[in-house]
Amino acid sequence: MKSAVKNKEGLLEAKGISGAEAVIRCLLAEGVDLVFGYPGGAIMPIYDELFKFQDQLHHVLTRHEQGATHMAQGFARTSGKVGVAMATSGPGATNLVTGIADAQIDSTPMVCITGQVASHLLGSDAFQETDIIGISTPVTKWNYQITQASEIPTILAKAFYIARSGRPGPVLIDITKDAQFETFDFSYSPCKGIRSYQPQTEVDHQAIQQAAALINQAQKPMIVWGQGVILGEAEKEFQAVVEKTKIPAVWTILGLSALPTNHPQNMGMVGMHGNYAPNLLTNECDLLIAIGMRFDDRVTGDLTTYAKQAKIIHFEIDPAEVNKNVTVDLAVMGNCKESLQQLLPLVEPKQLNDWYDRFETLKAIETEKVIDKDLFPTKPGLTMGEAIRAINTHTGGDAVIVTDVGQHQMVACRYAEFVQSKSNVTSGGLGTMGFALPAAIGAKMGAPQRHVVAVIGDGGYQMTLQELGTIFQQQLAVKIVVLNNEFLGMVRQWQQLFFDKRYASTEMINPNFLMIAQAYGIAAKKVDKREELDAAVAEMMATDGPYFLEVRVEKEDNVFPMIPTGASVSDIRLE
Repeated sequence: MKSAVKNKEGLLEAKGISGAEAVIRCLLAEGVDLVFGYPGGAIMPIYDELFKFQDQLHHVLTRHEQGATHMAQGFARTSGKVGVAMATSGPGATNLVTGIADAQIDSTPMVCITGQVASHLLGSDAFQETDIIGISTPVTKWNYQITQASEIPTILAKAFYIARSGRPGPVLIDITKDAQFETFDFSYSPCKGIRSYQPQTEVDHQAIQQAAALINQAQKPMIVWGQGVILGEAEKEFQAVVEKTKIPAVWTILGLSALPTNHPQNMGMVGMHGNYAPNLLTNECDLLIAIGMRFDDRVTGDLTTYAKQAKIIHFEIDPAEVNKNVTVDLAVMGNCKESLQQLLPLVEPKQLNDWYDRFETLKAIETEKVIDKDLFPTKPGLTMGEAIRAINTHTGGDAVIVTDVGQHQMVACRYAEFVQSKSNVTSGGLGTMGFALPAAIGAKMGAPQRHVVAVIGDGGYQMTLQELGTIFQQQLAVKIVVLNNEFLGMVRQWQQLFFDKRYASTEMINPNFLMIAQAYGIAAKKVDKREELDAAVAEMMATDGPYFLEVRVEKEDNVFPMIPTGASVSDIRLE
């Protein structure tokens, strides 16, 4: 291993090193100290160099390449850094695609490095050759195939710059095996800009002034915020604007935790299974202030009826999202951290007592018809809601909650309590079952000082439960809660409500989850009685290492409120 030196310009340099070693040096130059991956023939030279640098760069051996991408996502979401995943060519590379697609739609910064067959074999259907560039093009922010070692420093510098800048996203770099073996004189300089790529625009002060005027004039304004607040590291600025204006604020599921859930102006969640008041009042407000959200169909419902009575201001970093789904009256482009800083001195405090009364009236209706039944049930069987309530009790709202996709996800997002940002990790836009267990591993490694609780349904859990092996090998104190209703619960709910209870292929015969966890050396317990739940959660949180808790819940409970697909937000159902 050649020694590296820094020249006068601070560029990392080394003479006559291999492309494989250059990859490792590029990662170290970017501050990467953790990589998730799975080795194979076409990426073996990089892994050989990784072995030599293992005191500086920790590699987590996953049990499946998909797990590597979800771990990189979880790591990025809690640490705020770029997650890194590696895999070999062919099936190794294609197994990354689900996690890459998930990261793309949820704006998660990630760099994936794949090995590829030697360049002279490209296009020959060689063993384990797959056109991963063609496959991944629709689901990456950028991708590139390297065939010469000399390209490695420049391309990887671009990869990290593109992944983290502007609206973040995943980048895939494919490196042929001969480029990994080839030697060259290495120098590295971080990328600071790319011609024709403008990750964000300067904030238009005139647009800020127009936004302030609309806000100051509004009688029934409502803020809807999304993950852009978190990605822009704008939590303080956002909270300052919320508190100064006194405007009620509601969130999308990826925006959850940017504002503490117990904040007096936090009015709850919008969307298909969101809260009653925020959804109904979307169609009553006179000004809708959208900050760092993209008007996803799960939030808007029927676009022909969505907030037609309101003026709409959209604070957004990505021009492609403006007027894509919802036509807005004013777009404020740029990073919302900067735009909210400029907005703050221009907005005025508002007296909105009657408007807040409307929220409280509707909240009381939802509490009586839904929330009390979820959190304080009187029927014999356990509910998902009371499991989340028990977790809140024993974490004080200070844990990272990682959820999979389904009923448990909606229940957790509705009822989990958070006191700090970067605490809610879930698969939003893609809705990837199997996300939670590997993402929780990455989340724990991204925030090792925090408790991480994975809340998973019995269906999604079995898609990636092999990653228990990663928890075992890494000795990670991840807490796993499987809410087991022996159904693919969300699909079953739709079958009950819209398909005359024809439960086609949704009932599950599950294995002994406790024996599986124990086989991986993980402490495990199962509860099916209400009087056992609190003590079991307390034991889980008090255990130093990993813990598995199976909570047997009612088989045919439904998640309400609910907006049927394609319906207006005003058509939200409480039962």
